[in-house]
Amino acid sequence: MHDDLLAHAEINRVAALAGLDSKSQDRLGQFFTPAAAAVLIASMPRLPQEGRISVLDPGAGSGMLSAAIVSRVLAERPNVSVHVVAVECDEAVVPRLADTLEACVVAGGGRVTFDIVTGDFISVATGFIADPRLTGFDLVIQNPPYAKLAASSPVRTAVREFGADAPNLYAAFLAVAAQTLAPGGQLVAITPRSFCNGPYFGAFRSYLLHELALDRVHVFESRSTVFADTGVLQENVIISATKHGRRETVTLSISRGHEDDASHRQVPYADVLRPDDLNQFIRIATDDADTAIAEEMMGLPCTLASLGVTVSTGRVVDFRSRECLRYEGIEGGLPLIYPGNVREGRVLWPREIQKAQWFIPLTEGDEKMLVPEGWYCVVKRFSAKEERRRIVAAVWSPETTPGPVAFENHVNVLHVKGGGLDRHLAYGLSLWLNSSVVDKFFRTFSGHTQVNATDLRTMRFPDTAALVRLGTGAPEALPGQDAIDALVARLLYSAEVAA
Repeated sequence: MHDDLLAHAEINRVAALAGLDSKSQDRLGQFFTPAAAAVLIASMPRLPQEGRISVLDPGAGSGMLSAAIVSRVLAERPNVSVHVVAVECDEAVVPRLADTLEACVVAGGGRVTFDIVTGDFISVATGFIADPRLTGFDLVIQNPPYAKLAASSPVRTAVREFGADAPNLYAAFLAVAAQTLAPGGQLVAITPRSFCNGPYFGAFRSYLLHELALDRVHVFESRSTVFADTGVLQENVIISATKHGRRETVTLSISRGHEDDASHRQVPYADVLRPDDLNQFIRIATDDADTAIAEEMMGLPCTLASLGVTVSTGRVVDFRSRECLRYEGIEGGLPLIYPGNVREGRVLWPREIQKAQWFIPLTEGDEKMLVPEGWYCVVKRFSAKEERRRIVAAVWSPETTPGPVAFENHVNVLHVKGGGLDRHLAYGLSLWLNSSVVDKFFRTFSGHTQVNATDLRTMRFPDTAALVRLGTGAPEALPGQDAIDALVARLLYSAEVAA
């Protein structure tokens, strides 16, 4: 009977998805949860042995998550009844949601009741007259909508009222959902992994991790299988957390998709949220090898700050400086460096990459876009999908191209007080950042292809002498990956021996 309930919900999901208007879907961020993913999500919360469990499904869509948790309760807890409050703003979808929930009532034989709240979840939960049904829940289960929010968005304004911030609609849903829980209540959600690190979600992360204690984090090896029929290619995670819960251990799990068997491991809470990390990155080392790398990296002696090195994004925002950009060489033109100039450990200029390659400073303000002649380590802010590493670094050589240089905003630049690095340090930093050990460590806290300056600032590095030693005698072009890794392994081994 419970399989029949999920099959019924899946029929409604497919029908609702087929009926969506593409523009409305993008605006509302609608990506309905497939049955197999819903079963995985619904398997995570703790269930009481008896009594009643109140469940909130915000942005319920066609009701798949509600059906999954009801199906589990009916199968596993004969002495537990369920009351579901489902919130959905798309009136065209509400009939499908109502049909799914009516099927839950029938399957429950008197153990299942529900309310449908038709409206925008943020508005009805935080409005001047908030819906009294949206409070005191034992469980929130959700697949929140994905859409960016402008700083002036009414949704962000509403969320700020209780001390959070939400640069994306999914973050707003999580923040408000945390407010609807009773003490000890649980939140289970599938979301993009992007909130786990970086400054963009810093204020939201701080709020969420104050309100909720993580119980479990599940990651997917594949980007494309979870929402295959909706076109979503985000790297997703499922988080399970308890309102003001105990912060002792976290279960980390991983599967390729939503239908595969997951591998599990339990780790100390401090391995996932390090007490000394002011940025509160959520670090997900899914196996012993990841943990060993994380421990090795966190044991290194330096940060960029203690090395005396600063990382900044390139100063040139091209659409704001169009009058300064030139596609052909011109007298007075200076090098303008884009990510496309970064190749095999070198910054090659000029290149035919359909981007301007020369920068002409026309005003005093334009002059401030330049950095003086020197050696710089340059890191792409976004790695391409075909690149094996998330961090792609290269060296800008003043010997190859003397004089000042302009770096575009899609690269990070490592420098010393606005000027160049020691030559060997620049090469050492480039080799280090291009190594497999750094790539694997970076993936434990970053699930997307963006490399923020904050990410680089929080990472650990060998000391200056070791990096200079690594960079001394380095070839101008980056060697193969095996050669890079051998050099870095030798450096780490010699550091351990010295210690």
